[in-house]
Parts: sequence; C-alpha cells; structure tokens
Amino acid sequence: MRLRFLGTGTSAGVPAIGCSCAVCTSADPRDQRLRTSASLEFTDASGHDRVVLIDAGPDLRQQALRAGLTRCDSILFTHNHVDHTFGLDEVRRFNAVQRAPVMIHAEDHTLAFLRRVFEHIFDPRKNINDSFVATLIPSRLTPGVAFELHGLTVTPFRLLHGRLPVLGFRFDAPGAPPAGFLPLAYCTDVSGVPPESWAYLDGLSTLVLDALRHRHHPTHLTLGQAVSIATNAGAARTYFVHMAHDLPHAETDASLPEGMSLAYDGLVLE
Repeated sequence: MRLRFLGTGTSAGVPAIGCSCAVCTSADPRDQRLRTSASLEFTDASGHDRVVLIDAGPDLRQQALRAGLTRCDSILFTHNHVDHTFGLDEVRRFNAVQRAPVMIHAEDHTLAFLRRVFEHIFDPRKNINDSFVATLIPSRLTPGVAFELHGLTVTPFRLLHGRLPVLGFRFDAPGAPPAGFLPLAYCTDVSGVPPESWAYLDGLSTLVLDALRHRHHPTHLTLGQAVSIATNAGAARTYFVHMAHDLPHAETDASLPEGMSLAYDGLVLE
C-alpha cells in the first residue's frame, strides 16, 4: 500500500502563470507543484489492485500519466472548488481501460455542484451528439459516518475552509495490508478544525495538512498555524500540502520542527 502525492500546490499551481519569483523559476523540482491531489494504491484482500483518488483537479491527466496510474476505483472529494473537481472528465479513460464505472464519494452540496457543472456526464441524454463520457456511481458522504472502501475504513469529518464546510478524511486499515503511514488523516483546504473534529486527528501515524504560506489568508492555514495544529495533533509524521509560491521547498523544509515536512509532487509513502 502506498500514498502518492499527485500534486501539492495551491489553486494557481507553481510555477504561477506570469510569475518570475525565485520559487516559480526554481530549478528544484520540489518547487514545481500541480494542484493538490493524492492517490492511495494497494492490493485488497481478494488480490485486486485498487486506486483511490483524493480529489480530481484540473491536472489529473498530467498527474495520472506522470504517476503511471492505469486505473481508478473511487474518488473521494473534499469539496467543490475548481482546483479539486475539474479533472472529473478525465475519468472516462479509466472507465475505458477498466470497463467498469468509477465510484465518486462526496457531500450533497459537492454532488450537486458536479451534476450541474458536468451535466454532460450525469445526464448524457441531453447531449446533442453521442459522447464519450465518464461512467460514475455517486455516493453521498456524511461527516462522522465511516464506510468501508476496498478494505479501508474511511471516515469523513468536518473541516472549515473559510465559510465553506469541507471534508477531511481519516483512513484506517483493519482489513487491508499494513502500511506504515496508517492511520492517516488527509486535510487540505483548511482554515480551522472544529472542536468535534479533533478526535479524528488522534493516534495518527500520518497527518497531511494545508499550509498555504506565511501571510494570513481567510480560507487557508498559514504555515505557522499548520505547525501549531500538527503539534497539537501529535502525528508521528506531518506533511504539508496546498503550498503557494511563497514557500521555497528546501529553505522552508529545513525550518520545520522534527517530524514535519513539506510534501512534494511525486512523494510516495509506504
């Protein structure tokens, strides 16, 4: 079982269009950040290979090709913003390769957004021409209600992204192969953790957490705020994601407390 960071950048990506700052022009490949997304890749108890995506942003095609992904069994959506959903059309290639539908898991408001934006997928009868569209099976998520996914126990829980309620995901593996990074909590696009959600950050091997930049932002954690939350959570390892071009990888990583690191595109945990 492995966790792969497909992208670790903010909504504009790094390099950002039209920017010549030191990070956007850096020769360090860890400073090149596609939009934040991740994959869990494992073989389930019945011997079937599984790939679960966390979000499907506009860089999904590039990320899948770079990672060599050839299947997608399920997608977990944290929320409905463009940088986490606009790769959904790319899923049709996984359908063609697997000859099977893909499950998508999201809250009601995110499912409603997807149905509206991707009407050609969810209501293909309205398409003027027959089209090659994704075949999806929607599944509604409720914060605090765990479900089983190919041997993983997945628990969605409430986080705040400014005024927008979003989901974090906790992964435990009672019926899946052991992995050193589990239990895992994946928390992108976070500005605050509600009191009732701290329990889901307890006893973690790995915490993945939003850390946009040093300066205040109304809908994302600063690096300092993220370090504070990570310290309180006490995970064995914390990896920060959704970074802007304000955070050079090498310099920032060297300044972090022990057990905390910036993630980077292509990083794999096993």
